Amino acid sequence: MEEKINSVVELDKLQKGLDSLKQAVSNATTDNQLGILNDSALQLASDANALITVLQPARRQIQGQLDVLGPPPIEGEMKETNTVVKSRNSLNARKALLDSQIEHAKTISLSATKLSLQIVNIRRNTMRSQMALNSGSILSVQFWSPVWQTQSEDKRRLTSFCNDVTESWRLVWAPEWRLGSTVLLMLVLIIWCFGSHWLDKSVGWFSIHIVPEGRLRRSFLAASTTLVTVVNVGMGAQVLYWLFTRLPKLPDVLVDIADGLLRLTFFSSLIAGLGRAFLSNHRPSWRLLVIPDPLAQVMKPLPTLLATCVLFSGAIEQFNNRIGTSVSIIMFGYGLSALLVASVAFSGPFLIKRTRRKLQAAGVSLVTPSPLVALIQVCITATSISILIALLIGYISLARFLTYELVWIIIVLSLFYLLIHLVVDLCEGLFSPNTLVGVRIKQMFHLNDRHLSQVAILLAAIGKTLLIMFGTVALINGNFASATPLALLHKVMEFWGGKGIENLNIIPAHVLNALIFLGIALYVLRSARRWLEKDFLPKTIMEPGMRSSVVTLFGNVGYVLIILLAISTLGIQWNNLAWIVSALSVGIGFGLQEIVKNFISGLILLTERPVKVGDLISISGIEGDIRRINVRATEIQLGDRSTVIVPNSQLISQNVRNATMGNVQGVATIVLTFPLDIDPEKVRTLLLAAYSEHKTIQSIPAPSVTFSQLTPAGIVLRITGFVSSPRVVASTKSDLLFEILQRLRTNGITLSMPQKMIVEKANLSSTSSLDS
Repeated sequence: MEEKINSVVELDKLQKGLDSLKQAVSNATTDNQLGILNDSALQLASDANALITVLQPARRQIQGQLDVLGPPPIEGEMKETNTVVKSRNSLNARKALLDSQIEHAKTISLSATKLSLQIVNIRRNTMRSQMALNSGSILSVQFWSPVWQTQSEDKRRLTSFCNDVTESWRLVWAPEWRLGSTVLLMLVLIIWCFGSHWLDKSVGWFSIHIVPEGRLRRSFLAASTTLVTVVNVGMGAQVLYWLFTRLPKLPDVLVDIADGLLRLTFFSSLIAGLGRAFLSNHRPSWRLLVIPDPLAQVMKPLPTLLATCVLFSGAIEQFNNRIGTSVSIIMFGYGLSALLVASVAFSGPFLIKRTRRKLQAAGVSLVTPSPLVALIQVCITATSISILIALLIGYISLARFLTYELVWIIIVLSLFYLLIHLVVDLCEGLFSPNTLVGVRIKQMFHLNDRHLSQVAILLAAIGKTLLIMFGTVALINGNFASATPLALLHKVMEFWGGKGIENLNIIPAHVLNALIFLGIALYVLRSARRWLEKDFLPKTIMEPGMRSSVVTLFGNVGYVLIILLAISTLGIQWNNLAWIVSALSVGIGFGLQEIVKNFISGLILLTERPVKVGDLISISGIEGDIRRINVRATEIQLGDRSTVIVPNSQLISQNVRNATMGNVQGVATIVLTFPLDIDPEKVRTLLLAAYSEHKTIQSIPAPSVTFSQLTPAGIVLRITGFVSSPRVVASTKSDLLFEILQRLRTNGITLSMPQKMIVEKANLSSTSSLDS
């Protein structure tokens, strides 16, 4: 039975929670605290909306009962019984109470939403002020002063924290907890010392003996290596977390720090696991990236070193946030963390370049890195140098921000690259007709190899789309200190449902997000068009013209959606676009009507397809093949390889002859004039033989000779034969004319010559003398 909710108690809790949040926001000093309070405010608004959803059915039920009772009688009508009056009064009182509770919940939800917006503004202003604040170079004495000169309040907090740690460590080894602590500590050592070796060995055996041959083995091994590292380090950290948190009455500050360190351990192990997977020093032949062995050996310690720096940096920040140290210690932690991470990140491209130079000097031939790899190295180097410069000139908060973004982008892009290869290879491996799974699927669904290949390509495309969505949301909304897979999934669902769009405002950060989205979306659209054109559609039974129309229409729709989503990412509300629509209407009325008409005509051509790519058409005296149907115009290639650009509206509004529509046949017709004294039957037989023996003339329908005219100039005969396509009519007629003239000359038959009539004027003087 569903538990009944006490709305009065719930409203009181929500109101107290809102008041506590407002008080906490006024006392918050760090960005991490504000982030937690923002999440709490959003959760409070969600709880208030949930309470409203619960109260609405009860209100509708009471309103239904009041509708059954009807309105109270007016004066002069028959009075109601006391029972009915009491019932109506009771229902009205309950309805008024519910209305007030619903309004109260709406007020709490609205206040919590406004508080969330205020927190966002506070965080943004704090970040801007911190980035713009010069807190002193890392080379200055002021930066290093917390090492030898600690403030009294910081000393008190540090001493209290150390006492809590010492007391907790003493309790861990108390007699009643000693046995369990020993077992857990031994388990941690076993996991960290031998777990990775056992898991790697099991994964290698599984990859060789179970996974199908092909590229899937490489990507599966890389993904498994990453997962093994995360599981091994994470399990050890989890057991170590249980070692301390199982104690009773553990201080809250230690629990909070332990929770934060556990999350950071998983992120750090993910960095180390991705490095092990991409370098693959234990199995170089299965390496996913094309990396020479000397480079892989040189880069081997870098992922672990970067993971250690990230763990150390996160631990310092967790420590400072939880015990509330002074600004000088916080800045010291920020600067030290950024310096470590930037140094490790900068050493990667530096070691790669130095090792490549040594190998090239030794005569070792190396593969030239792709432009994308070179661009990534340049970006990492430039960001690392920017962090170091910011530390040197004193902008420590800016350096910390760049450090967080650099680490997060490296993690997201590495995971994206690994998972893309895994998804594609998994689809191709499972749906290959040569694997056991592929054979079973073929037999179960009665598919052929072509259909199985289409399923593999389609599933791979769906997987890529989902990964791109997650990657985009992760790049825009995440960071390595707070993002989790469930949080990113929640962001994706909000973005998909439009909740993330309607609350955006135009700010510089959103402009940057819009530019990032625009770049990613254009790349995805072009990749999707290339995938449709090169991979998926050629495996279907569509003709080339239809495939070209589908690709063009897909691209046009994609560009429109990208523009709309980019506008939404900027934070422009759709109800604020009325002035743009009005301006477009005026522009269309004066100067853009032709462009719009051609655009609409292009959509009609792509959907209705009266003409398509590859058709031979004639329009306004122009005859040629359609090579491309664009948004505004259609490209027609003439016989001399030149191109004519025809507006799409002309193909809709004018008479167009489509010579190849419906797979029509071509007709090769030749008209010849012979003298009156020829043998018509002999000439007819000769002409039919020339047509019948030509390889392009079809036998059905058979060639024919028609007695067209009988004129003073001679006998006019029309010879007709059908060919497979109108495109071969000209070449066929040329060949036939050569052949017919040769046969006529061999048989002594000539064509009729034009008759000339010469009229001469008579000599009148000569005629007169003769008469006399």
